[in-house]
Amino acid sequence: MNRDKLIEALKAIDVAGKTKEELYAEISAACMEEILSERQKAPARCAYYFSVEYLMGRMFYNNLLALGVLDEAREIFAKKGFDLNAFEDVEDAALGNGGLGRLAACYLDSAANEGYPLYGFGIRYKYGLFRQKFVNGEQVEEADDWLRTWGDPWSVRKESEKIEINFADMTVSAVPYDMPIYGKSVNTLRLFQAEGSPEAEKISEYLYPADDTEEGKLLRIRQEYFFSAAAMRQIVRDYGKKYSGNFGGFPEHCVFQLNDTHAVFAVAEFLRLLTKEYRFTFTYAVEIAKKTFNYTNHTILPEALECWDMRLVERILPEIAQILKRLHLYAKREWEAGGCSPAEIAEMSVMRRGRVSMANVAVFVSGKVNGVAEIHTKILKAQLFSTFYKHYPYKFLNVTNGVTPRRWLMLCNEELARFYDKSLGLKWRSDLNELREIHCTNENNLSEFAAIKAIKKQQLAAYIESKEGVKLLPNAMYVTQVKRLHEYKRQLMTAFAILHLYFDLKDGKLPDFTPMVFIFGAKAASGYKRAKAIIKFINDIADLVNGDEDVNARLQVVFVRNYDVSYAEKIIPGTDVSLQVSTAGFEASGTGNMKFMMNGAVTLGTLDGANIEIVDAAGGWGNYIFGAKVTEIEKIKESYDPSEFVAQNLKIKRVTDTLTDGTFGDEGGELKEVYRCLFEQTYNSPDHYLVLYDLPKYLEALLIANREYQDKELFARKQLMNATHSAYFSSDRAIREYAEKIWDL
Repeated sequence: MNRDKLIEALKAIDVAGKTKEELYAEISAACMEEILSERQKAPARCAYYFSVEYLMGRMFYNNLLALGVLDEAREIFAKKGFDLNAFEDVEDAALGNGGLGRLAACYLDSAANEGYPLYGFGIRYKYGLFRQKFVNGEQVEEADDWLRTWGDPWSVRKESEKIEINFADMTVSAVPYDMPIYGKSVNTLRLFQAEGSPEAEKISEYLYPADDTEEGKLLRIRQEYFFSAAAMRQIVRDYGKKYSGNFGGFPEHCVFQLNDTHAVFAVAEFLRLLTKEYRFTFTYAVEIAKKTFNYTNHTILPEALECWDMRLVERILPEIAQILKRLHLYAKREWEAGGCSPAEIAEMSVMRRGRVSMANVAVFVSGKVNGVAEIHTKILKAQLFSTFYKHYPYKFLNVTNGVTPRRWLMLCNEELARFYDKSLGLKWRSDLNELREIHCTNENNLSEFAAIKAIKKQQLAAYIESKEGVKLLPNAMYVTQVKRLHEYKRQLMTAFAILHLYFDLKDGKLPDFTPMVFIFGAKAASGYKRAKAIIKFINDIADLVNGDEDVNARLQVVFVRNYDVSYAEKIIPGTDVSLQVSTAGFEASGTGNMKFMMNGAVTLGTLDGANIEIVDAAGGWGNYIFGAKVTEIEKIKESYDPSEFVAQNLKIKRVTDTLTDGTFGDEGGELKEVYRCLFEQTYNSPDHYLVLYDLPKYLEALLIANREYQDKELFARKQLMNATHSAYFSSDRAIREYAEKIWDL
């Protein structure tokens, strides 16, 4: 990179009389010119990442950091009288829902940083994940027109490379937009925008349209086929031209990673292309696919393991439906020849009761299938894909998730990064293992770290006041639960815990209580009524607690609106305690837990997902673990009766009764439905996620952390231990494992 040339270009930008939007466009254009000049020819072997979502966040500061000019740019424009922090108003490119999309973004960043040729494919949604506001405490969704104000200077439209995608009832143009990802290599995220008729353009309008109607399901199928087919046609046709249609060497040049089941139509399209356009036998095509595809599973939740009605697939994708039927029979013959029982064949089957199992397609075809945390991978082997594991044990492996230290440390916590620079030099920026050289018992280190944490808390408090109009309690312990709102993540359990603390404080039972601020951030899917009711419940609790002068100097609750990547960049460094309290066995990995750890928050949570590995890395002493373990849950459920459990614990009854006793308004009956879910037969059992069962131990852990927080040196040591032992949770490490164990790059 010609760094001097870029700096001169930035110096040449005149700020006089220009709007923020105009300056943003000019600075971005100068950076893009340098980035695009660095793009290299793709190497002989590349990995291709298929994901329906990418939660990229703002690219402005990330690219300035990657280009090595962030500090200089700040100085250059400060001298001109312009503060680069003004661009914190730039809209996030929120083309994702949560951990899945953010992980994809981290992996692209790390692959470029490590020099691996990884190219992403997805959808360029017109609207990002909805913008959230609260009306009387209830979530209201507004369209996120992310391009409206600031545009998209970090992508290049490739009109000449558009691809026609044919459905039975329409033809759609897939127009690619290329976003370069800068590092040791300059890779590309290619997002396809659907163009054509108004109906065609709906395909790339919204992420995850509601699928509770037949039309909604059809739109979801169109989306998934649209981007995966466009990507596959580009890759296969480019290869076919280059190698004159000789696909024998295809697996040596290309490797595919399916990021969950949303991209599995890529398998069917690959088989269609090889059999229909290149006239290979179906057997040959499947054998090539088996050497090329790999699949990452992110969840064991049945609603996320997509099974599409074949009747719907046949209606709009008749050729693909035929391919899937052929694959079903092909797999069945293979299993019969291998001695599988009829029951085992039914369990692994591509098609079951008129529906196609996208997960089974992925596992059958893929050379490698990975979970995203050690415990999650064990569950895949022992439960979800146990029959596949019995017959194909060599397919399964674990790659624990990671997060990029550039966005989640160097950018969002520059003060901590400078502390590391001063203590270690710059080597840690390329090898996070160097952080272990920081002595966590050294008084100067602890003092400096505590001062940095105080600064980040002050910055967070100022940000929340500017965004929410709420002043956070000074000198309080900041306890945070920010993640997608889902019942298994148990924000409801935290709500009950807060109510319990509130009642005890009100009754004068906690005289030595350290002031605590509970910070929530979460969006609930627009059609997920129970999750939206929990948001309303938490906001009602916030009003109760914050409005009560008897307790509001010691307890505070804030639910921030429109939680996104940019909000996370403020919340995570300013947090003391990270709440990771999902029911054991349900959170595949988590990545928020890793970001908090990297920024020196202790984990208060269950032994679920990557929490287990976090505790292994930083030590149980440095964190607060509670709750039923995976190995205990089935036995617990054999005899667990939540009604009887609550009857024997009147303090818990006091908080659960608030759902039905009129403490909070419930005109629509949503809180009563939450109550019913806890005490009646819903899902497989009442209190399916053990919210009430784990609540007493949760409260105990919260009060232990609250008491230990009073010992500032002790708590700073716990926090610094977490921060300096976070190297394993870098996505740089994770992407190296993918490259070495799966992609052979």
